[in-house]
Amino acid sequence: MRPRLSKLASGALFFGLLAVPAAAEAKKDKIAPDAFSVTLPDPAPPAPPANGSIFQGSYVALTSGARAGQVGDILTIQLVERTIGAKSNSAGTNRDGSFGLTPPTTGPLSLFSPSDVAMGGGSQFKGKGDAAQSNMLSGEVTVTVAAVYPNGTMLVKGEKLITLNRGDERVQVAGLVRAADVSADNRVLSTRVANAHIRYTGKGEIARASQQGWLQKFFSIISPF
Repeated sequence: MRPRLSKLASGALFFGLLAVPAAAEAKKDKIAPDAFSVTLPDPAPPAPPANGSIFQGSYVALTSGARAGQVGDILTIQLVERTIGAKSNSAGTNRDGSFGLTPPTTGPLSLFSPSDVAMGGGSQFKGKGDAAQSNMLSGEVTVTVAAVYPNGTMLVKGEKLITLNRGDERVQVAGLVRAADVSADNRVLSTRVANAHIRYTGKGEIARASQQGWLQKFFSIISPF
C-alpha cells in the first residue's frame, strides 16, 4: 500500500511541475478582457426645442471637418514601428609574477639547490558579450475613440482579427491620441500614440511550430545549465 501511495505522490508532483510553465505563461500574458474592445457612440440626446437661433447646441465648427473627436468615432492607426537595439561589452585581465631565492652554495646553509626555491605564476582572463535585437511592424488598424478628455486627448483602442487557412492573426492597439495629430482622413501614425500598447499575436500551426514543446519548456526551467 505504501509503495503505491509513493508512486501516486511522485506522479502528482511530476504533473504539477509540468503545469508550472503553462501557468507562468498564462499569468504573464494576462490582460483585461475589455482592453481592446470596441466602443460604441453614446445615444444621441433629444433635439433641443427650436429657439429661433441660427446655431443650435449641436453646432460644430466648419474647420473641424469630419475628424474623429467624439466617443465612438472611428480613426485608423498606421503602424510604422521599428526598433533596433545593440549592446556589446568586453573585459580582459593579465597578471604575471615570479619569485626566486638564491641560497648559499657552501657552508652549513647549502641544503638545497637554487632551482628548488624558484617559483612563478600567471593568470589571464578574457571575456566578451554581444547582443542585438530589431523589430519592425507595419500595417493599419482601425480603432474607435473610447474616451475624450478635457485637454483634447482621446483614448483609442481596437483590434483586427484575421483568420487564415493555417491559423489566426490578431493585432491589438490602444493608447492616447491628440486631436491635432489626426489627419483630414482620420489617420494617425503609431509613433504619435502616447502610452501605446501594440500586440501582435497568432494562433495555429505556424505559431505552434515556432514555440518550444511543453516538455522542452519544463526541462528548460529545471535545468541548471
